Amino acid sequence: MGQHSIYGVTFECVQGDITGQDDMDAIVNAANAELRTGGGVAGAIHRAAGPGLEEECRSKAPIQPGEAVISGGHELPNRYVIHCLGPVYGIDEPADERLADCYRNAIALAEEKGLRSVAFPAISTGAFGYPMESAARVAMRTLVFLAKQGTSVEHIRFVLFSEEDRSIHDQALGAMVDRDV
Repeated sequence: MGQHSIYGVTFECVQGDITGQDDMDAIVNAANAELRTGGGVAGAIHRAAGPGLEEECRSKAPIQPGEAVISGGHELPNRYVIHCLGPVYGIDEPADERLADCYRNAIALAEEKGLRSVAFPAISTGAFGYPMESAARVAMRTLVFLAKQGTSVEHIRFVLFSEEDRSIHDQALGAMVDRDV
């Protein structure tokens, strides 16, 4: 575990609560198409942000798999929330491409706002059924590629629910470092 600097971007994987990342400019919501409160990450973010988040998001919905939109952070310690609709595994195909689109689109929105730091959850791995190992590989491959191309985002943190999920993401990140990215 720890931090890795890849192409000038600090990557890290931690176990924790995505709503408690007060040193990040934005957190990413593993959203539903209607951008409403729900279970998992979306429910936690909406509860912590307060009712203003859902109210702001009404006009931005619905979104499609792979799409991302940005809103204010409301009662969260972060200035922004980036909402990504990940693919439902086995339904929204090609799933790998749709999931990669989530990360690409989230970073593009962060760059538009001049953000330096973004915290991600494991998009699509809960109710949407994406296998954790595969999702982690897609995420790391996509984000390291974006770092290589050059981005204004300097710090990317994955905030994972369990120690096992953190370990899986850390291994996927380590594999990218070992490949001599």
